[in-house]
Amino acid sequence: MKLIILDRDGVINQDRDDFVKSVDEWIPIEGSMDAIAFLTQAGYTVAVATNQSGIGRKYFTVQDLNEMHAKMHRLAVQAGGVIDGIWFCPHLAADNCNCRKPKPGMVQDILERFQAEAAETWLVGDSLRDLQAIEAVGGKPALVLTGKGKKTLAENESKLPENTQIFNNLLAFSQYIMGLEAEKAAEAV
Repeated sequence: MKLIILDRDGVINQDRDDFVKSVDEWIPIEGSMDAIAFLTQAGYTVAVATNQSGIGRKYFTVQDLNEMHAKMHRLAVQAGGVIDGIWFCPHLAADNCNCRKPKPGMVQDILERFQAEAAETWLVGDSLRDLQAIEAVGGKPALVLTGKGKKTLAENESKLPENTQIFNNLLAFSQYIMGLEAEKAAEAV
């Protein structure tokens, strides 16, 4: 099973300091839907793991979140891609749940659901906590410089998990993965 886990806000869609609260505020980052299509076409299962404390803070409802995710699914399909599953944590940090990144609960659940090997699984995020969640299970961290990515790199460069790969955006990550797949195919010939 070839699996890639994506954070949502700041990786797939534009992030907002006041939370993405509605389907109208959910705006894809340029190239992110194409990136999902490339990953799908390269044979990867694509899952999303996203902290959504705006629900716990009562900024938006689960129904609002479902509408945002329906839009994300629709745009991915229009581009030729598939999002195979979305996991979200509605809790506040104070709730001390196991699903809120940097804790690895969502990541572990995704790995179990798709019967994927952590060591072969990427998680693409724009914050340190995304990278810490995949590091905790022995997976591959990738930081994108969209969303909070540039700030994360500037403020936490020394704290990034070992072997963190850094990309300008999700599209650049997908092109890197496509290159790796092409190398594997050439070696198999």
